[in-house]
Amino acid sequence: MSLNLTPSSERIHIGIFGNRNAGKSTLINAITNQDLAVVSNVAGTTTDPVKKAMEILPLGPVVLIDTPGLDDEGELGLLRVDKSMQALNTCDIALIVLSCSDVFSEISSPNTKALLSKIREKSIPYIIVINKIDEETIVPLKGHISAGIGEPEDKVYMVSALNRDGIEELKEAIAHIIPKKKELPLVSDLVGAGEDILLVIPIDESAPKGRIILPQQQVIRDALEAGALIHVCKDTEYKEMLDSLTDAKNLLVVTDSQAFKKIAELTPDNIRLTSFSILMARYKGDLYWQVEGARAISSLRDGDKVLISEGCTHHRQCNDIGTVKIPNWLRSFTGVDVDLTFTSGGEFPTDLSGYKLIIHCGACTLNAEEMKHRIKIAKEAKVPITNYGTAIAYMNNILDRCMKVFE
Repeated sequence: MSLNLTPSSERIHIGIFGNRNAGKSTLINAITNQDLAVVSNVAGTTTDPVKKAMEILPLGPVVLIDTPGLDDEGELGLLRVDKSMQALNTCDIALIVLSCSDVFSEISSPNTKALLSKIREKSIPYIIVINKIDEETIVPLKGHISAGIGEPEDKVYMVSALNRDGIEELKEAIAHIIPKKKELPLVSDLVGAGEDILLVIPIDESAPKGRIILPQQQVIRDALEAGALIHVCKDTEYKEMLDSLTDAKNLLVVTDSQAFKKIAELTPDNIRLTSFSILMARYKGDLYWQVEGARAISSLRDGDKVLISEGCTHHRQCNDIGTVKIPNWLRSFTGVDVDLTFTSGGEFPTDLSGYKLIIHCGACTLNAEEMKHRIKIAKEAKVPITNYGTAIAYMNNILDRCMKVFE
């Protein structure tokens, strides 16, 4: 990925929903003015949600999510419909696409009603798009059709994705309902102009070759925006770097969580300390809920089910943090043998019953909506949830110290 590109997790996510052959993929091609999505007259061409990161004027950096048809059939079709519904968990905006020739039956179908109910429940901004107006002589009927579907306050646009009619007006409408996201800082509220921040980035067998990982990049960028003085070193050079910063102003140390124990032992109590993962917990979700979740580690017993979840699908190295290091630290800290389940990428259980704890990664590849959804269903299931950094800090008895940074 080019370093000039906005990470997918930071882009506006636009979900495209509707029945098979409503023209969802054709609509994506029209919005992007490119042949990105496979188009066919065969119903059910799109079989899984497909994400496409794009720069679209006047929308800016977005992720378009092409979903399977809501009217898919059969055992496999029902699974595809469920995947479409799950795609809502990442959406900032939803487009409900209806075929002009069958608009009233599509809007009143059970799956479309269920979709709209979920969209409204989640307060996701949405637009109803009536497509394929080129196939009908409906110009005199536009007002009637628009008024006859959905709720009175619904935004309804009529387009021909095939002929690109009405597409520019639709894009302008999308641009105007893009939610104004609250800009949550990663670190810029913790270090000001001229203040010092020291980033500890281990380079070991699990570190990606030739680059640093996304949370480290994002913290560096946010600190630069704040005008902070940035110092970077490996954990093996930390003591020498720290000793050299005798004139540091309001120093903040941010470490990779895997080096927490070592860095905490070398850092005087009067120097502020936290980790990239803890910063991400605050940035993407509910930090204080995840802190409480970390405390649940002490209540684990033999045989308790623990879910360890990764947001991405990176290649796991021989000493992987999620599948190797955290399980070892859990057993060492608690002295019990827990029953571990691992998930990665878009896979996250909707049924959390039976789990005693969830330990999630920093969620750098997930957008905030997805992470908040995962925290929400954990809360509803009364299952404590924490993340890698908060869990590791707790197991090293330094979590309270790391939280003082935010006081």
